[in-house]
Amino acid sequence: MKKLGLALAIITCGAISFVSYAEARNTPCSGKKGGVAACRSGKFVCKDGSISASKKICSR
Repeated sequence: MKKLGLALAIITCGAISFVSYAEARNTPCSGKKGGVAACRSGKFVCKDGSISASKKICSR
């Protein structure tokens, strides 16, 4: 019974870390773009001056 509980705990931790990684990877202006600098007309403006291709709508 203890082995089953340990296995479930390991699987749960793995699933949580995977979700966190997926969320971090899917942010507007990530990577070389340097992050979000502003919001214009519902679109994210990246710190490198480009407009993000994200389908998310910003409201800042």
